[in-house]
Amino acid sequence: MSLAHTTVLLWAWGSLQAFEIVEKENIFQRTPCPAFLMFDNAAYLADMSFELPCPCKPEEVSAVVWYYQKHLGSSHTKVLTDFDGRVLTEAAQVRVGSDILVRFSIRMFSLLVFRAQPEDSGLYFCGTRKGDYFYAYDVDIQSSEGMVATFKDQGQEPLEDEYHGSLRVFTTFWEWTPCDRCGVRGEQWRIGLCYLQSPDLSPRYRKILPNVVSCGSRAVPRQLRAKASDHNPELLVRSCLMPCKKKKKVQEGVMAIFNYVSKVGSRPWLPQVPIQFHQQRLGHGLIISCPGARPEHAVAWDKDHQYLYRTQYLKGVNGSMRVFIDHGNHLHIRFTQLEDRGIYYCWRQGERIAGFRLGVTSPGRYPVSFSDPETRAALGLFLIGYMLITVIFISIHLCRCCCYLFRFCPNFSPRLSLPQL
Repeated sequence: MSLAHTTVLLWAWGSLQAFEIVEKENIFQRTPCPAFLMFDNAAYLADMSFELPCPCKPEEVSAVVWYYQKHLGSSHTKVLTDFDGRVLTEAAQVRVGSDILVRFSIRMFSLLVFRAQPEDSGLYFCGTRKGDYFYAYDVDIQSSEGMVATFKDQGQEPLEDEYHGSLRVFTTFWEWTPCDRCGVRGEQWRIGLCYLQSPDLSPRYRKILPNVVSCGSRAVPRQLRAKASDHNPELLVRSCLMPCKKKKKVQEGVMAIFNYVSKVGSRPWLPQVPIQFHQQRLGHGLIISCPGARPEHAVAWDKDHQYLYRTQYLKGVNGSMRVFIDHGNHLHIRFTQLEDRGIYYCWRQGERIAGFRLGVTSPGRYPVSFSDPETRAALGLFLIGYMLITVIFISIHLCRCCCYLFRFCPNFSPRLSLPQL
């Protein structure tokens, strides 16, 4: 290729890149900011991660700053940025219950919040360093505690709409998830969040439908929100069947090695998915997470050849469950027993992706640490028992002292003397 052709190709490639950058910048030019600040309503389930885009900004603004307020006009405002755009958070490093200041990230002017909690509900503003707002959101994070599970295969139906005068409280369902398993009977579900319809909503908040917002929206007056507080989110579950995708053939060299080993002796066990090994002490609790899974994903669990269906193992189905799956797709094992040993497989979006080989060991001796919740619980029970014994001991001695004083106290009643003979 000649030098002229190379120069033309480089010039064309640079022009295409410049065109792409101009197109990205024109997105903000084509989306004018509202003259009067409005709030877009958005609702999510707890432990979900969500993204709030900043669709508009003035041309002279090169970087945006996100702000958070619990209530409109609150004097306490959190600044969700370091003013230089260097804050980056990975979802895998976020822990449940951590503050929102360590669970967010700003990428391409959009705010990402990981593992949102009900305390994160409030107003989010996209603005400048000087505190000028040009776009805002009204975010409602609904708790999964008390979530109502409805199983279609058992003939159950979702909750009916509630009416309180002009107020209507109902459930809005998301789309069905993909089947959580392939090749065998699986399950799929859809999440339903609480919404209400009323003509008494604040006009400053944008609605998805006329007079319709989520139950925890700041557009709902306090007296109406109290009437809708008993309407919990729902989970609708049904059975499904989906064929598996064709897997790629194993390389011929690897198969040749295994065939040679099988001729010499027994063929070694070859896991189909990555296996992680874990040793758990007898009687202690364990929580297993599926790699890369989020609450909105279709996640399933198997133990060896046993399928752990949600109709039997979903949290809340049975109050005395020792092994259950919570609404965040985590597998819980309370008070680990010897029969819990085995391989637990994790399915995500209809594909088996990982396995956990669980071994259970006897308690034995292990270093005591006050950071261990079980150690703190045992210490608390010991202190409570000690205080109870002390109270009983003091009470017994007080009673004995009272009896002693009552028996040997002087008698001041008048005595009658008998005449001497």
